[in-house]
Amino acid sequence: MKIAFHAPEKPRAQKALEELKSEYGQNAPEDSDALVVIGGDGAMLRALHTYKDLDIPLFGMNMGTLGFLLNEYSTESLPERIEKANKYIVHPLVMEAKDKDGNTHKETAYNEVSLLRATHNSAKIKILVNGKERLEKLVCDGILVATPMGSTAYNSSAGGPIVPLDANVLPLTPISAFRPRRWPGALLRNDTKITFEILRHVERPVSATADSKEIRNIVQVDIHQSSSTSRTLLFDPSNHLEERIFQEQFAP
Repeated sequence: MKIAFHAPEKPRAQKALEELKSEYGQNAPEDSDALVVIGGDGAMLRALHTYKDLDIPLFGMNMGTLGFLLNEYSTESLPERIEKANKYIVHPLVMEAKDKDGNTHKETAYNEVSLLRATHNSAKIKILVNGKERLEKLVCDGILVATPMGSTAYNSSAGGPIVPLDANVLPLTPISAFRPRRWPGALLRNDTKITFEILRHVERPVSATADSKEIRNIVQVDIHQSSSTSRTLLFDPSNHLEERIFQEQFAP
């Protein structure tokens, strides 16, 4: 088995990288059977974007804090672990954001697309679902659309629901909504097209972020889940992702 390794520029991760390269060698990602990502969840997200054009499964090993998308770090029997790993297919969100100058920016997100107010003024956002207006004006700090994988991250912190990976739904979650009061957001089918129109965008500027890529001074954002783009994440059989999601859902 040909394995490529990826690690962030952090001393602990780099030390682990050298250890693994010494044991298994280092192959070019485009010639490899699997990409092993060393680090935390952030490192996995960056690897998903860095190698977005390669059809290669990713096996993460945790050197961070939570490591929700990763397996336990060990140098032993790595090819056998990869061979026996369970596969999970994830589809990213596609964001098309139009800024105040008329430029369109297209980005992908494996966790979430979030809109946030850029000044002390609250954002005012119109929401359309499949082209139909569903909320005339949301007054808020922001709003986000998450993937099932990303529903445990910022979405959960903002009060959105954690959903199973195979639920075929996308959480739509407001961030500090002021009007309508107590609006909880929505769960939408994963083939839904979501449009946000920024009201009074000059005096109430808003930025849009797809994972870590931020676009400022937006006037409209269209979001949908890609059905043609997918990535494969690998997990040890003992690392049941469904069980970890249950634990997050019922955490005290």
